[in-house]
Amino acid sequence: MARYRKVDVVDRAIGVLDDRGLDDLSMRNVAAEMGVRPSALYHHFASKQALLDAVADRILELGRRATEVVTWDAELRLVGTELRDAMLGRRDGAILIAGVHALGGGAREPQRRMEDALRRAGADEHLARVGARTLLHFVFGHVAEEQIRARSADGSRAVGADAAPPGAEVPDDFAVGLGLVLGGLVTAVQRNRGARAAAQ
Repeated sequence: MARYRKVDVVDRAIGVLDDRGLDDLSMRNVAAEMGVRPSALYHHFASKQALLDAVADRILELGRRATEVVTWDAELRLVGTELRDAMLGRRDGAILIAGVHALGGGAREPQRRMEDALRRAGADEHLARVGARTLLHFVFGHVAEEQIRARSADGSRAVGADAAPPGAEVPDDFAVGLGLVLGGLVTAVQRNRGARAAAQ
């Protein structure tokens, strides 16, 4: 196993995910793809959940765009769109990433970036946390529905049929929904700043 780096195991696991789906993403199947015993993978990962956490983080890392964003609301839009594209770009991506995030072990970067953007806008800690989670839940739910529809249309692959490639125009219903959530957050941040200023 010394000839394999941790990232090699993760990348091979992503291949298993794309080829077979989340239900077949096991330590045994990844080990078989690499030509090693399952026990060899425990050198890098203490459990299957640790591997799933790393796979989710790697998918998100590969989905990052080299874009400099100036305004906080543009940052939120970028993170939401990146997250959608990353999940739709992989078979069962929404189930994997939303599940890993819910369990608290991985896929934390989008929420951290959203919270940071809201803090820069002047939101307090509570609004930053709740606002980021609300935006995340919109993206998770929307993409899960897209992948369920795609799976129904083609059982062999669960990648969204209408997924936009990185940098392409986002389908209208997602863009409109994202705009509605962001509009609500802009209003909430303005009120939050005003209340804090009045209390001083």
